[in-house]
Amino acid sequence: MSKILLFNKPFNVLCQFTDEPQYAEQRETLANYIDLPGFYAAGRLDRDSEGLLLLTDDGKLQHRISDPKHKQAKTYLVQVEGNISRQAIRQLQDGVELKDGKTRPAKARKVAEPKWIWARNPPIRERKHIPTSWIELTITEGKNRQVRRMTAAVGFPTLRLIRTRIGDYQLKHLKPGESLLIDV
Repeated sequence: MSKILLFNKPFNVLCQFTDEPQYAEQRETLANYIDLPGFYAAGRLDRDSEGLLLLTDDGKLQHRISDPKHKQAKTYLVQVEGNISRQAIRQLQDGVELKDGKTRPAKARKVAEPKWIWARNPPIRERKHIPTSWIELTITEGKNRQVRRMTAAVGFPTLRLIRTRIGDYQLKHLKPGESLLIDV
């Protein structure tokens, strides 16, 4: 039976088990949190992003989760700089032109600041006279730093990015650094 580990990756943690020798012991990796031999990440989450990361001990399952041709939907809570406009939300929904091509249409909506979100360490940069807003964004592709590039392209740079869902798997109640092992 295959297993999947749902892991809430904290901010500033590399999405790999080892780091380059010159950074060893300076940056946290998955090895600081996970001690399960034979488990590998199914997909990536940038160092400056937080939230749900799936790991598995099954190579075929890993491929099915991470391969873009399977179009696994990924949902993110995104804190952006500024009070995001309806026009920007529509642009995200229609697809955004990036340097490497137009993104697929996304599900996007403005949401209230989530009450359940943990404090980030270090906190995001805040500007006294510039508000922030939150959106929920669901994409079905995974271009490099795509969500950050999409929000910047519509004029609202990402300040904080938390993945909450991959396909049927959800972050739910896991706190940063916590994980849950399930059979599939």
